[in-house]
Amino acid sequence: MLRAATIASGSSGNCAVVSDGKVHILIDAGISAKRIVTALRQLGIELSQIAGILITHEHSDHISGLDVLCRQTGADLYTAEATARQICYRRAGMESRFQVFDPGQRFAIGDLVIHPFANSHDCACPVGYAVEKDGCKIALCTDTGYVTPEAESAVLGSRLLICESNHDVDMLRSGSYPAYLKERILGDRGHLSNEAGAALAAKAVQQGAARVVLAHLSQENNTPALALAASARALEDVGAQIGRDVILTAAPRNDPSDWMEV
Repeated sequence: MLRAATIASGSSGNCAVVSDGKVHILIDAGISAKRIVTALRQLGIELSQIAGILITHEHSDHISGLDVLCRQTGADLYTAEATARQICYRRAGMESRFQVFDPGQRFAIGDLVIHPFANSHDCACPVGYAVEKDGCKIALCTDTGYVTPEAESAVLGSRLLICESNHDVDMLRSGSYPAYLKERILGDRGHLSNEAGAALAAKAVQQGAARVVLAHLSQENNTPALALAASARALEDVGAQIGRDVILTAAPRNDPSDWMEV
């Protein structure tokens, strides 16, 4: 059995937790350490029980709470070598905390097998993560401009997919963002649109995913209703009935979700 919860999800901060009931790991630390500790306690976990912190990339909405968190826990940090280098440039004294890997290189934290996969984002070496135990898999794929072959391969077979659904294209194009930022978000090193995230969700459900959580929704260029509607259409197009074949939800931006078990 595996379970996951999102602690925060959005442009202002991201953090999730995955557990088998004994081994608990964080994915990203883009909100304050205080908020992370409070959310973990609501989920029945103390920070001292965290066995490792996985970092997807070095943008502030994924690491802003990391330095304070590291002063409060001895858990190792896991990320790609280029990402660790970027973080250490900004936060001195953290070098010894990192366990680095190449995307695609599997490793274990306790009984959990971690599969980091390459994403495409405007940073040093972005990755997503699949976490497996006893044939059960949870995958998190956010902060990527398109679904890389590595991401699609790693995500398929997951029972729970936390999937980026960042923006509604029409809202973004007609919104107040400057042109360069719009093009950055829409580009191959930006973020997945509702439709692109929906397409990945549909593929995952065809391969056995029983739950899809839409994540990293933009507060300015999206709404939960638009994101959910896009994924619902894609799921229905492949014959999946929401509520019968798959549970579809959107992650709260600023609050922890409940545990989701698979």
